[in-house]
Amino acid sequence: MAKNWGPADWIDERRERFIDMSDDIWAHPQVALDETYACELQSEFLAKEGFDIKSNVGGMPTAFYAEWGSGSPIIGFLGEYDALPNLSQTATTAQEQVVAGGPGHGCGHNMLGTASLAAAVALKAWLEESGKPGTVRYYGCPAEETGAGKVFMARDGVFDDLDAAITWHPWASNTVSVTSSLAIDHIKFHFHGQTAHAAAHPEHGRSALDAVELMNVGVNYMREHVMEKARIHYVITNGGGQPNVVPDEAEVWYYVRAPERDQVDELVARIIRIANGAAMMTDTELTIHDHYGIHNMLPNQTLAGRMFEVLSELGPIDFNDEERAFGKAVAGGYPEGVRRAGIRGSGLPESAFDQPLLAEVMEPGDPGKVMSGSTDVSEVSWIAPTVEVHTTCHPAGVPGHSWGITATGGMSIGHKGMLHAAKAMAVTAAELHNDPDLLVRAQAEHRESMAGKTYKPPIPEGAVPPQPVLS
Repeated sequence: MAKNWGPADWIDERRERFIDMSDDIWAHPQVALDETYACELQSEFLAKEGFDIKSNVGGMPTAFYAEWGSGSPIIGFLGEYDALPNLSQTATTAQEQVVAGGPGHGCGHNMLGTASLAAAVALKAWLEESGKPGTVRYYGCPAEETGAGKVFMARDGVFDDLDAAITWHPWASNTVSVTSSLAIDHIKFHFHGQTAHAAAHPEHGRSALDAVELMNVGVNYMREHVMEKARIHYVITNGGGQPNVVPDEAEVWYYVRAPERDQVDELVARIIRIANGAAMMTDTELTIHDHYGIHNMLPNQTLAGRMFEVLSELGPIDFNDEERAFGKAVAGGYPEGVRRAGIRGSGLPESAFDQPLLAEVMEPGDPGKVMSGSTDVSEVSWIAPTVEVHTTCHPAGVPGHSWGITATGGMSIGHKGMLHAAKAMAVTAAELHNDPDLLVRAQAEHRESMAGKTYKPPIPEGAVPPQPVLS
């Protein structure tokens, strides 16, 4: 393997530019489909770097892609930048919000988008210097946390001509993802009834809230008769106004997950029948909206193997004593049982409990495992060979989507993990140019994984992206 470390050196020489960008996005968190600050910041940066910008992709104002170069191979880097509600947090070792109830980057997407952008610009610089042909794309993908972004981008066809896609995610260890994920549907059920005075004239009322509650009861009985790995979650987003008024409007929001896309389709069909039954029982009307889904991940072992070689040669992250102390203090802010369960669930060694910042490179997990979460990166993996690297950006055992991840993502622990990921992605992309057979083998594996299936975005005909849920 004749790697060229030029892209990694290029990133090292400009590290402060990318640290500043990550911190800027961290300081201006915005939730899914409202990420105007990060979208504009990255678009303007890439335009100055010579990339052509395509905005409003998939009908989403905060989705864009940037392209430079021409010809093959076409390599895409996937970035994200949405924050999570109620996870505002200072870059300190104690739980402390910057803005009470405000959003925060509790999944590290301020770093995720920045590192992918850095890798794209580094690959451009390397191609210019080497004179090699090829096209570089960076995708600014909104709303990963609600699963909406990439599926609507995919429906627009913006990934269709990719030869390979590269991404990463902040993690508690340095490794490469080789596992699948759960497919998922998001769906909202809105019931419309008839309002009335709940005491004086209840006979005139038709309660939309009764319909929501009966639906939920039916789905909860259904849970006994679903596959073990299925997951069904819901929240009531509108339950009425006050008790003495029969609610004429009510809504419940469901997530439905399973290891395979067709399994989700079957579960959702059953849930829709239950919802229709609840409407019939309560003499209310049902409408379904914001219905969209994502696939299970198709990992590409060919690309993962090469990326792991690159990550191994990059070596461990050089965390200093101050950073290790910071990580240990953040980890100490969580109950011992929570951390130990998280470490076991992630397949990390028990020693991670006492050494929460894992600097060394770790072997990938079991390729046959299906992780418990879902990601819209899966949509791209059904279109082109896709690989994802993980680097240590927070302490082991700290739960995802929690204050500790926001804290370390705004200081040097996150910075070091982010830059490590950017270098791993950029060098792996250069390898696809240096070793054309690698791409041939990755694409052959992708065709085999598809097993003759054709990708179809799992959203209803005519569906539009949901509106942002502002914090």
